[in-house]
Amino acid sequence: MIIVSRDFVFLAKMTTGVSTYAVSTVYLCSVLFVLFNVYVDSQDIDAQLCEMCEGTVRQDSPVWDFCLTKGHFKGRCCYENNTSNVDTIIGLDLSNCSISHVEHLYNSFTAVIIDLSNNPISNLSDFIFEGFSHLTHLLLPSKLECPGGNASWEKVEVKNKARICEGQKNVCNQTVQMPWNCPENSFCSPYGPGFFECSCLHNFHGYKCMRQGEFPIGMVLGILTGSTVVVSSVLWFTQRRKVETT
Repeated sequence: MIIVSRDFVFLAKMTTGVSTYAVSTVYLCSVLFVLFNVYVDSQDIDAQLCEMCEGTVRQDSPVWDFCLTKGHFKGRCCYENNTSNVDTIIGLDLSNCSISHVEHLYNSFTAVIIDLSNNPISNLSDFIFEGFSHLTHLLLPSKLECPGGNASWEKVEVKNKARICEGQKNVCNQTVQMPWNCPENSFCSPYGPGFFECSCLHNFHGYKCMRQGEFPIGMVLGILTGSTVVVSSVLWFTQRRKVETT
């Protein structure tokens, strides 16, 4: 015969409760840890990009002249002068850095001017500049073409062994037929040299902007909250029964 005292059962229930609380605490800490890592990683990515070359922005680069009045220097990057805590890259000088291959430019999609000249880059994908809707001045090695083609820029010239792409055109305003049109109840927005995206008109949302009215954010949050409460209640009830039967 095995005798189990009331104190032992009470201790088991307390241990189970503490374990549940500990699991919840660990879960919350894990979420916060992931969010913190995402923020740190974004900062590290900017640092890697700005420190890809030694030194700071070169004084003979057009990025230097641009940044003197528009921002401040950090390595090879020019950051916008603002009062917020968000650092926004508006200029990037990676010229004469012995770069032979570029896969992406990280978080510099807010850049207005980028200098990649005087590098042994043999090929450059147009998709690298997808989303660079603010870019108005791009310097490349002379043997490379401007992203999106010459039709995507107001002016293209070769000067001092660099191809200069100036004045990004709004592809939505061109008369040339685009490969596809935006669906009804939407409008075209520029999304980088040669790129565009379709955004829903006001009071329309959903797949191909076919739903009229404001997005039911209250209903969605209500459903998510209700589902969370129901699932949590079911889990609590089932786990509580296990504790009581132990």
